[in-house]
Amino acid sequence: MSRSQRKIDHINHAIDTGQVRAHGFEDIQFVHQSLPNLSVGDIKMNCKLGELSLSSPILINAMTGGGGNQTLKINQSLAMVANECRVALAVGSQMSALRDPSERASYEIVRKENPKGVIFANLGSEATVEQAQRAIDMIEANAIQIHLNVVQELVMPEGDRDFKQAFERIEQIVSRVPVPVIVKEVGYGMSKETAQILLDIGVQLVDVGGFGGTNFSRIENLRRERNLSFFNDWGIPTTSSIVEVRSQSRRLSVIASGGIMSALDIAKSITLGASCVGMAGYFLKILLEQGADEVIQEVKEIHTDLSFIMTVLGKRDILELGKAPIIIKGDTYHWLTQRGIDTSSYSK
Repeated sequence: MSRSQRKIDHINHAIDTGQVRAHGFEDIQFVHQSLPNLSVGDIKMNCKLGELSLSSPILINAMTGGGGNQTLKINQSLAMVANECRVALAVGSQMSALRDPSERASYEIVRKENPKGVIFANLGSEATVEQAQRAIDMIEANAIQIHLNVVQELVMPEGDRDFKQAFERIEQIVSRVPVPVIVKEVGYGMSKETAQILLDIGVQLVDVGGFGGTNFSRIENLRRERNLSFFNDWGIPTTSSIVEVRSQSRRLSVIASGGIMSALDIAKSITLGASCVGMAGYFLKILLEQGADEVIQEVKEIHTDLSFIMTVLGKRDILELGKAPIIIKGDTYHWLTQRGIDTSSYSK
């Protein structure tokens, strides 16, 4: 099967399988504040992701590209949404365009539609420095995501089987490209051990890509003759992964992703330690079923809902929201306790 057709299969299967919603956000509860002393008009949505300044804590996360005209239209629409709503946007893996120049247009369209926006390039951990630079140049990217997807590759019938020296390649990219490097999981979560390795090689930005959103094991299993079902429930839930990474170092800036679908999920992510959140499958479903205008409306409504939540909590900006007291309970509490992480600081 061609790489282009595989991209289309991924989109179709992602819509069919939907979101797992086993992310752990039901275990997070805000401590209500009855006297917030704040107006909705006081709320500010801008935030910092490392050295990047964002107008919103919402990132339209990596989805697609390299699948011909169909993925070009999807990326064009997503770029229109990002431009209208002033949110950051990441493209899907650009390796297909590096190997087949005819696929470049499906990525280049995002910069044409959103000339002044914050856009992230994307490659896998097999990429070289030279390939990373070409991906950045292709879309004039403000940062580049390097995605980690070992489980997906193993379940993928035509996937990679050799993952040696990935961190050495990432270290070289971090030290030699001129834009920030974000290391990103794709639905299996990131552990504190992985976070420490990334810190040691100079990574400053991570996207936890927690379990609970689009399930790439299930997607790839639909494309296999022999089902590897033991990987269908593999991974660290999004809430636990955010805390694991943040427990390792406050120097890491965290993007929360993995099943985030509402303003409440966003608020909880930020209070757990994320700087911003990535949303992909949720927006893709709306886009394909209802169109770009409905995605724009949904982003605006999420912003409104988030401003209401922040008002109730008495937190006028995203930095303050990160200090709101919460209670961690249920499976998330048990996971973190068994991993040796003290959750009591979040409630005080």
